[in-house]
Amino acid sequence: MADEHHEDHGNTVAAWFLTASWIVVWTAAGLAIMFDENVVRWTAVGLGASVGCAVVAGLLKKAGMGRKHPRPAPPTREEWEARRAAGEGYGVAKAEEKAGTEEEQEAAGAR
Repeated sequence: MADEHHEDHGNTVAAWFLTASWIVVWTAAGLAIMFDENVVRWTAVGLGASVGCAVVAGLLKKAGMGRKHPRPAPPTREEWEARRAAGEGYGVAKAEEKAGTEEEQEAAGAR
């Protein structure tokens, strides 16, 4: 799973817009809370602006500026265990190879 590469993993206009806009919105809301000290009002303003930005990002995605294909479904527990038992992916084969070489090194050192 970790070895998989997704071409559009976070690299879409919609994703970048949403990330940047939320950083700006919550920075502004945080500064407003520090200087105005009305936590409830500025938190509500920040939440409202966040929802508005999420709507705009959704519209950008619908306009074709988001993820092109749906995310692949993660494997079920049974699939994961079967792959692990077979030594496919998940670093199992490499861990077993490494353990084998360490054992060989120890055996060579004991001679």
